Amino acid sequence: MGVLLDVRGLRTQFFTKDGVVNAVNGISYSLNEGETLAIVGESGCGKSVGVMSLTRLIPSPPGKVVAGEVIFDGRDLLKLDPDELRQIRGNRIAMIFQDPMTTLNPAFRVGDQIQESLRIHHIVNSGRGGSPRLLGRGRQRAERERVYEAMANVGIPVPPENARRYPHQFSGGMQQRALTAIALACEPQVLLADEPTTALDVTIQAQIIALLETINDRLGTAVVLVTHNLGLVAEFCERIVVMYAGQLVEQGTTEQVIDTPMHPYTRGLLACLPKIRARRTKILPIPGLVPDLAFLPPGCAFSPRCAEAMSHCSEVEAVPLRSLPDGRQVRCLLYE
Repeated sequence: MGVLLDVRGLRTQFFTKDGVVNAVNGISYSLNEGETLAIVGESGCGKSVGVMSLTRLIPSPPGKVVAGEVIFDGRDLLKLDPDELRQIRGNRIAMIFQDPMTTLNPAFRVGDQIQESLRIHHIVNSGRGGSPRLLGRGRQRAERERVYEAMANVGIPVPPENARRYPHQFSGGMQQRALTAIALACEPQVLLADEPTTALDVTIQAQIIALLETINDRLGTAVVLVTHNLGLVAEFCERIVVMYAGQLVEQGTTEQVIDTPMHPYTRGLLACLPKIRARRTKILPIPGLVPDLAFLPPGCAFSPRCAEAMSHCSEVEAVPLRSLPDGRQVRCLLYE
């Protein structure tokens, strides 16, 4: 299994009148072919900005990717010209955004919005690894059949009928499925899912995660799932990246991170999860708030909230990311 996407030292900043916001501060990780990877952390830790930076979706100004590399198919996505990037973004690397109501256009039918993705790239894919063919005669029919296929792949029933509906006629779960169908229309190799379950109830959350798992199994699509819920990804993702204050603080297999978390922040996230089988067990929230990324505290950014912090945690200039013998990485002075 080869490396499909390699993120190296990615840094994204927002230049505001109040100062420079270090939204993503030097994160590095890789995504293998067909792998499922979760990026977790509280709101405001840089998860979504980090994923959007991969395909240069950060609005500029005020945002800008100031350093790093994103290697895909031997090329750095951060250095491609707009036309070259357009051939990859939406075609080979697709994204599902977290709020379907603000992403789907209320003035267009769902089927037309899925069909637009095919038209932008001027193709109907012949399958993973096959060469795409240009649409000539029969273009409308070929596109419409591909739209129905994409809708069926994500579990939208009766595609010919639902393709004619508008987004407001869909439930929240169906809207999220429609977004997924748009992302998968060109059968991408990488699917970036930015908190696709945030606005959904628990039952629909489970359905969306099951859908992503099916897509991964059936199409071999590698998935990067951004979420704040560690429990949600425990059964789905193979590896977990934990982010805090714009930095990667822990990285390892799902079994490693869930069963034996190393960083105090990861342990705090797991302590926030309710224990179904335990009676009268208190949920222990992490005290305090995520720091302002424009005014980070000295030393370890988590030390003001950390119950295990030592005196020198707030005195060091920077806490390095350490590789441990079991293959995981952790950014904490407890393992110095």
